[in-house]
Amino acid sequence: MQFAVLSGVLALAGSTAVLTSSASADSMAQVNATQLVADMGAGWNLGNALEANANGIPSETAWGNPVVTQAFIDRVKAAGFKTIRIPVSYLGNIGSAPNYTINSAWLNRIKEIVDYAYGRGLYVLINMHGDGFKTVNGSWLICDSSNQTTIRDKYQKVWQQIATRFQSYSERLILESMNEEFDGQYGNPTQPCYANINAYNQIFVDTVRRTGGNNTSRWLLVPGWNTNIDYTVGNYGFTLPTDQYRSSSVPANEQRLMISVHYYDPWDFAGEENGTITQWGPNATTPSRKSTWGQQDHMDGQLKKVRDTFVSRGYPVFVGEYGSVDKTSADPTNNRYRADYARTLVAAARKYGAATAYWDNGYNGAYGFGLFNRSNATVTQQGIIDAIMSAVGGTTPTTPPTTTPPPPPPRRRRPPPHRRPPRPHRRRPGGPVRRRTR
Repeated sequence: MQFAVLSGVLALAGSTAVLTSSASADSMAQVNATQLVADMGAGWNLGNALEANANGIPSETAWGNPVVTQAFIDRVKAAGFKTIRIPVSYLGNIGSAPNYTINSAWLNRIKEIVDYAYGRGLYVLINMHGDGFKTVNGSWLICDSSNQTTIRDKYQKVWQQIATRFQSYSERLILESMNEEFDGQYGNPTQPCYANINAYNQIFVDTVRRTGGNNTSRWLLVPGWNTNIDYTVGNYGFTLPTDQYRSSSVPANEQRLMISVHYYDPWDFAGEENGTITQWGPNATTPSRKSTWGQQDHMDGQLKKVRDTFVSRGYPVFVGEYGSVDKTSADPTNNRYRADYARTLVAAARKYGAATAYWDNGYNGAYGFGLFNRSNATVTQQGIIDAIMSAVGGTTPTTPPTTTPPPPPPRRRRPPPHRRPPRPHRRRPGGPVRRRTR
């Protein structure tokens, strides 16, 4: 049944693809995996903007962040970032069956913000971000839903429209199939939900490729279960998509698929909203404020896993989200350890052939991830930015790894605060909402 549905989907993709002539397309360089990761440099997330929504209708200001401007994106570039990941939700801006037409104004706004960064020479990633979170109104990309035939048809048609809109862009635009897709529980992956995630990734790759233009050789980014490293590299069910429709101009010994993972270990330091665990790494001065696991050796080991599983086979890895929340209200020294965390993560990723993008939800204050004030386009966390830039430039951790303590079981993981729905009592006057969830 899966193969029959997929065949029908691909036939539809091929019959309705809109092609762009090479004369109107940006030049498409043949960038191999090593060049790609080096060129992407330090990455940053425009979080809680185009994936924000109000009652299931996407709106970039719905979670308290201001309208994105060219001046702000210019400030991000000036800080040293070379890649911007732009999370996008579609939700209620998708029309009804059978065409599932994306609202033209929304697609135009996505393109406008993409162009703010792309036009400045940056790498840009766009994805389908909140459409698979069960707790978001209007979500529909649900891997354990019984109506997979309809979901796959809708998914294919939406991605066909997105890919067609961006088919003339060069290799500096990367498309990402989805974000943290899973069934909502934090135990081991379940079947057939994981099989459905694999099917979505395959539909995504085939659909994008068959729209033609530069999409035939573009780098495409796909995640495993909840972008969890262990559940992607281990024997839990992840399957790499085939790439049978890519351009014959791509050398046979090279890939054009990337693997997406996220990193927030240890959660009690990186995301837990209390003042208990505020320090991280070998420079921590107060043992009671430091987590008992998830230190530098664990981080190094996790990134080595993705190198051994994917990078060594020519598939670059993108740590599309990492970071830690501001706990300076509980410990004035917290930012020192947030910088250590970011520096060590980026340096380890660089060592193992992975690119990275810091998660910024636009919120500055207690438990916020913000590096910038988006309202006036200024830097708020220069120390963390400096740490990221020093690491991507070649600085490596100075303290050698020690024996790795066993990590807690996956079931202890909690959803990041930037994934929880905004609550009125969590708002800050004049500032963005910091919380949302799947």
